[in-house]
Amino acid sequence: MCGIAGYISSRFSALELKAMSDAIAHRGPDAEGFFNDPVNGVGMAHRRLSIQDLSDAANQPFFSNCGRYVMVYNGEVYNFNEIAGRLAPFERRTGSDTEVILEAYRQWGPACVRHFNGMFALAVWDTEKRELFLLRDRLGVKPLYIYREGDDFAFASELASIKALPVNRTYDREAIAAYLRLGYVPGHRTAYRHIVPFPAGHAGFFKNGTFVSTPYWEASETIREVPLADADAAKAQLKELLLSSVKYRLIADVPVGCFLSGGTDSSLVAALAQETGGKPVHTFSIGFEDARFNESRYAKEVAGHIGTEHEEYLLSERDALRLVPEMHTRYGQPYADSSAIPTMLVSELARKKVTVALSGDGGDEFFLGYGMYTWAARLAEKKWWHPLAASALPYGPKNYRRAAELFRHPDSHPRAQLFSQEQYLFSERELHGLLSENIRPALPDENRPAARALSAEEAQALYDVHHYLKDDLLVKVDIASMRYALEVRVPLLDYRVAEFALNLDPSLKRRDGTDKWLLKQVLYDYVPREIMERPKRGFAVPLARWLAGELKPLMTEFTSEGMCRRHGFVKPEKVRVLVSRYLAGEEWLYNRIWAVMQLHRWAESEAAAAPATGA
Repeated sequence: MCGIAGYISSRFSALELKAMSDAIAHRGPDAEGFFNDPVNGVGMAHRRLSIQDLSDAANQPFFSNCGRYVMVYNGEVYNFNEIAGRLAPFERRTGSDTEVILEAYRQWGPACVRHFNGMFALAVWDTEKRELFLLRDRLGVKPLYIYREGDDFAFASELASIKALPVNRTYDREAIAAYLRLGYVPGHRTAYRHIVPFPAGHAGFFKNGTFVSTPYWEASETIREVPLADADAAKAQLKELLLSSVKYRLIADVPVGCFLSGGTDSSLVAALAQETGGKPVHTFSIGFEDARFNESRYAKEVAGHIGTEHEEYLLSERDALRLVPEMHTRYGQPYADSSAIPTMLVSELARKKVTVALSGDGGDEFFLGYGMYTWAARLAEKKWWHPLAASALPYGPKNYRRAAELFRHPDSHPRAQLFSQEQYLFSERELHGLLSENIRPALPDENRPAARALSAEEAQALYDVHHYLKDDLLVKVDIASMRYALEVRVPLLDYRVAEFALNLDPSLKRRDGTDKWLLKQVLYDYVPREIMERPKRGFAVPLARWLAGELKPLMTEFTSEGMCRRHGFVKPEKVRVLVSRYLAGEEWLYNRIWAVMQLHRWAESEAAAAPATGA
C-alpha cells in the first residue's frame, strides 16, 4: 500500500511534485521516490509502505528491464507469482509484485489487467510513445483521482495531493448538493469541478492532451441469466472461494492481522485467516464506555472461540472526539460518515502490532445484509402505498417517520431516496427547500441493465455496490487506515467472490428472515450459531448524543446564520429550524445536522487555504 501522484504539464515542476508527495507522506513512510522528465513535462512521485520485498530494490518509481516503462503503483496484486509463471521468461530483480505487474504490462499491454487479482491503482509512463497509462481495480478498493484543465493533467491517490498543485479549485455545487443527499460525494464527481475520480474497473491513456478511458469490468455485466439456487453447491463454492481469497491476502513480508467487530463478516474473515495462516492471527476491536455502543464483548467471544491473539481497547468519549477535527480535512471534500472515527481508532490500535489488516467490508452489499433491502422490497409492493397507512406513519416511531418520507413523497431517484432515509439524511423534497440555489444534485445513474430481472432487494444492493460501497465505505477505510500507514485488505471483495455473489439466487442470501444466510452457513462451520445470533449493529459512534453535549458548541458555530450566509450553500432559516427540532427532542435528525456541519467545516478550511476557490 502506498501513495502515488504525478502530472503531465508545462506549468508544473519538480517543486510542485515534491509538494504532491508531501501531501500523502502518511501513506508511505518507508521510502520516497521521483521520476522527472522536464522535456515532456512529466513528473511522477511515490510514497512507499513496504509490504512485499522490503529491500530498496523494490522502491518506486520502478523501471522495466528494457528501460522503456516507468511505473508508480498503489495496492497489491496477490497472484503475482502465478502471473510471473505465465509470462515469457524475464530476469526478476526483486521479490515484489511491482516488478511482475510492470513486466505484464510490457508483454501483454492493457489486457494484463484481466490476469490481476487484487486492489490497485497505477500509472505507467511510456518513454517511447510519450503516453501515460492509468489503471484502477475492478471494485475501486484503491483510490485514484485525476485533474484536467486545458493542457494540465494530474493524478493522485488523494485529493490533498492534487490540491497541493496550483490548480483550479472551483466548487462543483451539484456534487455538493448530492453530498447532502448521500453523506458522501458520489464517485463520478468530487466537490471540485475539475477533479474527478478515475473510474473503478477502467483503464485509460493520456497522450497529446487527450484522455480516453474504457471499462474492462462492470459488476452488473457479470450477472448471468440463471442464478445459482442449489444451497449445498453454493456453500461449497463460496467456502472454497473465501479460503482462496483469504490465503491470497495473507501474503506479505510484514505482520498481518484482522479487524474483528464480532459481526458476521469480520468474524468469518478472521476465522478463515486463523485456519489458513498456520499460526495465531492478531485480531483487533474497539468498544466504547457507553454500553449502548459497546459490542467488544462479542468480538472477544469470537476471538476466544477461534483462538486468535486478540486485543481490544475500550474508548472514552474523549478518545473519539479528539479525531472529530480531522474529519473535514482528511477526506479532502465534504464527508459525513461518522463511522470513520472508530475506523481510525481501530486502525491506530492495529498499527501498533501489524502493517496489514484484513476487514470484512462488502458482505452486506453482496449478501443482502442491510435492513433497507427489506424496505426496498416493501416499496415494490403496492399494498404499502395505501394512503391511510402512509398518513399514519409520521406519528409513529422514528423509523416510521423516515418511512413516511418514502411513501408520501416519491422521489426521482428512488434508490438514493431509500439510502438517504436509511442514513437519516435529506430527502429530495427536503433538499429542495434547504439549498440556497436551485441546483439539481449530481446523483449517479440508478439504471444498471443486467442479463436477468433483479428483485427490488438485489437492485438496491447493486446500487450500493456501485456507489455506497465504493464511494463511501472503501473511501472511509482507505483514508482512515492510511492515516496510520496501515494497509487494509478486503477478502470479500475478491472479484471472484463478487461475481459469485452477484449470481446467487436471492433465496440463498435471505432465507426464513435471516439475512446473509449463505455467508452465515459458512461461518457456522467455524463459530457456533449461538455465539453469532444477535441483532445486527453498525460500526457507529453516539453522534446524536454528542451533538447535544460535547459537540454542541461546534454544532452552534457551524450551523449558525453567519456560517450559512458566509458559504451560501444552504438557507440559514431552514438550518435554524432543523437544529431547533433536534434540540426539542427529534434526535433522529442528528445526521442531517452533522452533514451541514461537515460541509461548513470543509468550506472554512478551503477558504483559509485558497480564498478564491468558492466561485
